[in-house]
Amino acid sequence: MNDAHTRLTDVFHDVFDDDSLVLSKEMTANDVENWDSLTHINLIVAIEKEFRVRFLTSEVSGLKNVGQLEALIESKVQKQNAPSVQS
Repeated sequence: MNDAHTRLTDVFHDVFDDDSLVLSKEMTANDVENWDSLTHINLIVAIEKEFRVRFLTSEVSGLKNVGQLEALIESKVQKQNAPSVQS
């Protein structure tokens, strides 16, 4: 389990107030009790704060499962941490 997965798990535990949640790449909103549209917004905001990233609505709306969400987070964090190229 990598650091991003651990941090993401912590965010899920906080947002859903359920420390028994075990994230899997295949997990979807249908797999988690009380994951409705409002909780989804709270989850995305909490993830943005935890990872210091911003998501576009189009990025979030296209996600099918937690695995895709985790991949998007890792992509954003890598871009954020990449050294800038100066001319």
